[in-house]
Amino acid sequence: MKKNMTLHLMLLPGMAILFVFAILPMLGAVIAFQDFNPALGVTRSPWSGWANFTFMFQIPDSKQVFTNTLVIACMKIISGLVVPLLFALLLNEMRLAWFKKSVQTIVYLPHFLSWVILSGIVLDLLSYDGIINHILSTFGLNPIMFMSNNHWFRWILVFTDTWKEFGFNTIIYLAALTGINPSLYEAAAIDGAARMKQIRHVTLPTLLPTIILLATLAIGNVLNAGFDQIFNLYNPLVYESGDIIDTYVYRTGLIEQQYGLATAIGLMKSVVSFLLIIVSYRLAYKFANYRIF
Repeated sequence: MKKNMTLHLMLLPGMAILFVFAILPMLGAVIAFQDFNPALGVTRSPWSGWANFTFMFQIPDSKQVFTNTLVIACMKIISGLVVPLLFALLLNEMRLAWFKKSVQTIVYLPHFLSWVILSGIVLDLLSYDGIINHILSTFGLNPIMFMSNNHWFRWILVFTDTWKEFGFNTIIYLAALTGINPSLYEAAAIDGAARMKQIRHVTLPTLLPTIILLATLAIGNVLNAGFDQIFNLYNPLVYESGDIIDTYVYRTGLIEQQYGLATAIGLMKSVVSFLLIIVSYRLAYKFANYRIF
């Protein structure tokens, strides 16, 4: 303890910030069991027990909100695994080092942009008089109200999220590709395997632990469909297909001021997410020999 005292003292500011902004606010979860009144505060608001949780499942919109969250999150997880993998395989086949690095940098840049900026770009591109509809009109097609159409909205969410994040995930696969022993490719080439067969029988089996690891860790985020993205893109016309738990909690708690109900929904989501994270780490350890603690 004395030997590492300096290191412990260095941790104190970070631990204090974590306690004040992450641990202490968790006490507010008690609002989920109260008929909360801001004028009375947490200590004097009357208790309601499980009434908020019971009412949560009786709301007509609750089923649609949970369905949207699961569908959008699962679509994003699948595309977030497949697209970066395919792109990493294609990029790995490039023989021009400068071109490979340039492409990698370009596709990586959107990861650093916030959805406040990107949503403005997406809304301009897909608006009724935007460039996409102008292109459609040149081919004799009628303009489409993309951002007000429940059929298109989910696909727009998945496509734009994949476009923003696949460059970051590609780096993980490229890092795994650099660890493949070149002698495996040489042996496969001697046996007469072309590039496609080398990818099928050498590259993909070697990447399988990484793919399993990323897939199992993604299970913990199955209830996180992306609040920042959807909040900046959606509108009342697409609530049917785009309203998720986080946006519903925002509207219920901060706009409609039903604090107890909003806290109950958020608390239930947090508990389920916590259980999914435990399951995902168990699966990651079992199938990919990966563990944090």
